[in-house]
This record gives sequence, structure tokens and C-alpha cells, in this order.
Amino acid sequence: MRNSNNKPTRRSARRSARSSADRNVQGASSYSRSARQGGRPDTRSFSRSNYGSGDTVRPVRTSSGKTASSYSRSASWRDESLEQNSNNPYSRHAGGGRGYVDAQHQRKKKSKRKRIALVAFALVAVLAFAGVGAAWAYLTQLDSAMHEGLNEDALNSLAVTDSPTDPFYMLLIGVDKSEAREAEGGWGNYRTDSIILARIDPQDKTVSMISIPRDTRVEIEGYGEQKINAAYAYGGPAMAIDTVSELAGVEINHYAEVDFEGFQHVVDALGGIEVNVPMEINDDLAGGYVPAGQQTLNGEQALILCRSRHAYDNYGNGDAMRAANQRMVLSAIMQKVMSSDVATMTNTVGTLSEYITTDFSMASIVGLAQSMVGIDVEKNVYTAGLPTTSVYENDLWWEVVDEDAWREMMERVDQGLSPTEESIVDEATGVTLSSSGDGGSSSGSSGGGESASLSGVKISVKNGAGISGVAADAASRLTPLGAIAETGNADDSNYQETLIIYDDASQEAQAQAIANALGCGKVQKNTGVYAYSGDFLVVVGADWS
Repeated sequence: MRNSNNKPTRRSARRSARSSADRNVQGASSYSRSARQGGRPDTRSFSRSNYGSGDTVRPVRTSSGKTASSYSRSASWRDESLEQNSNNPYSRHAGGGRGYVDAQHQRKKKSKRKRIALVAFALVAVLAFAGVGAAWAYLTQLDSAMHEGLNEDALNSLAVTDSPTDPFYMLLIGVDKSEAREAEGGWGNYRTDSIILARIDPQDKTVSMISIPRDTRVEIEGYGEQKINAAYAYGGPAMAIDTVSELAGVEINHYAEVDFEGFQHVVDALGGIEVNVPMEINDDLAGGYVPAGQQTLNGEQALILCRSRHAYDNYGNGDAMRAANQRMVLSAIMQKVMSSDVATMTNTVGTLSEYITTDFSMASIVGLAQSMVGIDVEKNVYTAGLPTTSVYENDLWWEVVDEDAWREMMERVDQGLSPTEESIVDEATGVTLSSSGDGGSSSGSSGGGESASLSGVKISVKNGAGISGVAADAASRLTPLGAIAETGNADDSNYQETLIIYDDASQEAQAQAIANALGCGKVQKNTGVYAYSGDFLVVVGADWS
């Protein structure tokens, strides 16, 4: 449910809490919810989360109120303003640490930061550990490694869920922290290349993922209107959390970052992932080549798919296509993890801990993962992108939020529905721009039928028009969807209409999906007239264009 917006801002709430702590040097063992919302005192003790006996502890922050949505328009983002300045009065880090005190649970500050980047493993950290109770001691040893890099500000920007069965929001961040950038130091040297807001419901076993374009125009406290990826550059995880929370109008409960190197290693630790690559990727800037179709990707190939945007320069918004592929790869990782044996999961845990930073404790992760066992990734993982319009102003590209569409999307997500009522597939590339699973009616942008998968389907494509190259042309529209196509000539070159032939009634939906992909053709059941190899026959007629 969406909560009331009648509460102080995050920073004013922190100032109030800090003043209260200063007046009570000995420190009470509770952080009053009434101090933030004016209600009656709350004597619950400090606790980061109710998922198991996690050891990441911070003052309880209420999740009963949600911030007002900020659909901001903005001025340009000047590169020079990205410099990290400890004397900046707007900096979260000006004036030293926050210093929330609890005599029983004093959190040890960590100064060392790990190299973090691609978002695809963040959710794996949440879901990867089902069934590894026997490795409890091993997981505990890895706990501290996954907490390195989170400071007081970041933890205090996160709200606390009241129950382990409650739905919660998690911010997944991918930051390019190459060795060169890490040597320079400071958040201002890093790029937030991937931002995903995820809603996870342990009870209903559903996950919604919404990609937020890095060029999204937002209001950043203390800096005015900026691109959203500037939030991390200015103020690290804390400012990124606050900015996305304001944009979406929801409290964020958990946070994770991962890096590119870790992305490759984790996929390889899983033995690869099964992915239906929508279209061929040949992008040197992204690292190389990935063929189209259903296949098992290794870590390097998965990384290329998640990094490539220039492969789509001739088709549309490359950033949107890349974000869609990232969500697809993340879903594939989840699918592989949840079906892995204990040995594979344990190996994945060890690899993951080297490359991820998150507020979750291992105990919390295990408790949550156990509740998510049995999730149907294909039907109950919903994906979409923030609805925006591309605008070119003052020599810069911006993504301007469609405020009405964004409100509608978040209302659906908050109710546990898919972000969009229907799945949407880009006709030109085959990229799934949004996936509704069973959280909405599934019909793609080019008509009904995209929801019927063509992955691994064998299609015999024959030239019945007598026009050179039409069979190969038709096949090229089917293989990006995972189909396996063979081409040749039909028994006659005078077919006036393209035909899609199937043998069994159960194949009708897939036959219609073929017609939709081709953009023409009559679907009909075989009465024994046509003989062909494979699952379907396509005879390209004179109506082909």
C-alpha cells in the first residue's frame, strides 16, 4: 500500500534523531518512531531487518510513510560540478560522521570500499542462497565482506520493514569502478551505468524490476535539477537512495552494488545462463560479439549483452534496449540460481561476496531466499522501464519523465501488479521492453502472439514468390526470437499470399507469433497437403515486403 507523505524529509528526520542522541549520551535502545512522525512513542529496539539474525544493525527508520513523488525537470549537468568537495555545505559528508549511538549495538564503521559495478548480481545476492543451511558457518564468514563500503549515511537512508513477509523495495546500482577510476578516488569519479528499482514480495513470490535511465531529469537536494546518475557522483549510495526514493514516491529498504568483473565470474560460477538473445550483438565498444537466438552464455558474453547499446543505434533508443537486456539477463541468473544444487550455490556465494556491497546480512539473505523458493521466474518476474521522453537541450540529451504514466506504473507496482498491463516487444529488434508475466494481459506491441515463445522452434522457410532472397529475409525476422530456421525454395513460385502452416491445434499460438514477427501471412492448420521438416512451414508469397 502507498503510505502517507505527511512526514519530515530524510535529512530533517536525521537531524532530529541526532539531536535526541546528543541529549541522551547513554543512548536509549530504541529509536522513537514518534520522533519522525509525531505519534506515540515506539520502544522497539534497534534492528536493521527481521530476516533472520543478521548482524548489520542501524537505527530503525519508519516505513509507514512514503515520500511524495518528484517528477522533476532539470537544467544541464555540468561536468565540473561532479568534483567531490568535502567543504561543500550540501555534502552529506561535511562535518564528519552521523554517529547514531546504541550502547548494545554499536556499528563498526568500514572505510575500505570494494570495486562495484553492474546491477545484474544485486538481486542474486537476495535470492541465491536457498537451500544452503548446511553452509551457515561459511556464509557467516562472508558476511563482513559484503558490508564493506556502506557508511552510516547510506544505512540511515534505508527504511526498515516491519515483517519478513512484507513486500519491500531494493535499489540495485551498477557503477563503473575501473582500476583507473578507483585510483583517482571519490564517488565523483564513478559512473552509475545501471539503476534498477526492484519490488520483492516474499509472500506472493513476485519480483518487479524497473530500469531508470541514467539521463533521467530529477531534482537532487542541494544541486538542483540534474541527471539522476549525478546523485551517486555527488553523494554516493545515500544520495542515490534518497533521489530514487523521491522520484518513485516509495521508501527503499535495501541496497546493493556490484561490479563488472564480478558479473563475469558469477555467471561462470553458475556454468553459464540460458538466454534467448533478441538480435545479433556486434559491438566492439561493449566488448565483442554475441550471436542471436537461444543459447548458453558465459560470463563474458553476458557482460557484452548487458553493456551493448550501440548495436541498437539504427533501431531506436539504445539505452532502453540495453536496460531491457540487463533485466533479461538478471532474470536468467535468478532462474539458474533457484534451480542450482547446493554445491553450485555455495560456489556462487563465495564468488559473489568478493564483488558485491549490500546492507543485507547472510542470515537475512538465507531467510528471504528460503521464502522465495518456488518462484516462477517466467511468470512472476515483471520488468519495465521508467516511462520517459528523450529531449535534446543545451547540447545534452535528457530523459524527461512522463509523470502521468509513471504514477500509474508505480500504483500498479505498489499493488503487486506488473508495471504494465501488457508485455511489450520491440518489433524491429525483438527486445522485450516490458514483461507482464501473469500480472497483466500479455500481448505485444505488434498484436497478440508475442507471448508465445519461439525459442528453439524449428521453422522451414520456403521461397514461394520467385523473388531472390525473400526466404532468407523472412528467416532473419524469426531467428532473433530464438527460432531455428532453414531456407529453400517452395514447390511453386506463384504463391500470392504468405502461409504459416502448423500440424497440431496446440501450435496455433506459436504460428500466430510467427505471423506477427513476419508482419504478414495467413495462419492455417495442415490438412495433410503440406510436407515439411521441423515444427512449422512458412511459404513466402508475393505479399512479402
